[in-house]
Amino acid sequence: MKFTEPLKGQKLSFLLEKAASREAKLWKVYVPKKPSNQDTDISPAQRDEAVQWLADVHHQLKLYPETLCLAVSILDRFLSAIKARPKYLRCIAIACYFLATKTSEEDERIPALRELIHSSNCGCTHSEILRMEKIILDKLNWDLHTATPLEFLHIFHAMAFSCKAECFAGGVLSGLNRSQHLALLTQELLHCISHSTLLQVRGSMLALALVTLQLEKICPDWLALTVDLLHKAQINSSELIGCRELVARCLSTHTASLPPNTVYICHPSCPPQSRDERVSPRWHLSTFPTTSDSRPLPLRRKPSAKRKVEQMDVDEYFDGIKRLYNEDGPQEGSSSPCPALQPVTES
Repeated sequence: MKFTEPLKGQKLSFLLEKAASREAKLWKVYVPKKPSNQDTDISPAQRDEAVQWLADVHHQLKLYPETLCLAVSILDRFLSAIKARPKYLRCIAIACYFLATKTSEEDERIPALRELIHSSNCGCTHSEILRMEKIILDKLNWDLHTATPLEFLHIFHAMAFSCKAECFAGGVLSGLNRSQHLALLTQELLHCISHSTLLQVRGSMLALALVTLQLEKICPDWLALTVDLLHKAQINSSELIGCRELVARCLSTHTASLPPNTVYICHPSCPPQSRDERVSPRWHLSTFPTTSDSRPLPLRRKPSAKRKVEQMDVDEYFDGIKRLYNEDGPQEGSSSPCPALQPVTES
């Protein structure tokens, strides 16, 4: 999210309402069942392992956090609609990630499928991933434009900043600007979505819990601001309290797992502008041991003018999905990791 100018309350409320509407339309509680057979059911632990594997691939490719969040959202929506075997999970996960890159990334930053296969070491072939893409798109009715937890995090963070900008200027956030603080929250969010214990929490609830936990540390009147955010998001306070407890427990594990000499370094992709200017570069958060002699790679800035999807040719936008229609089925004697998927039957 770009901060080219202070966003008015009405504009933020409109963005929140729009995102909440998409979430209500597409979000569905994904309740992973305890597998009765390890060969036929995907367990919560296996889902978490697949998400953490995607996070490693994402870190290697250095793409936008929006891409990873969307990939996890697509994965969870797909797993809630079908029944698949664990041996196909990596093929499903990497296909979800490839769809997310073509939806969120700039055209020049979309990795080629062969590059993605090589970087991820997924063990799938080019045609197998394309076939799995087709299955995913069919099951989701070709609708990937869902509101992710990161989108809500951007909105709630902007709302809190517009109301209490002085809270972000000092205290525990001394030395961090607005983008850096959002980068820290983004890392916490990426950690949370890799835990199946939070699968039953809506993205809006998860984002609000993260923001309010941070406000509690830095803002004396955080409770009044939290009540205002609850009212705007139309979220029940008792639900938020329970979510905050789950998130705090999840983040305590995240904090404990960091090496003692880990530091956070944020580098803009261009020279800083004057302090009065409102433009903030997109930040990417990385952890580097203080004993390391290697220098962090410079980070890129997302172009400000992305072409609208409506103006793009469908074949160009989906880049390769069009080949699914002309792709021949698997040859006799060949093996494919694509399962014979079937809807989940109600027990």
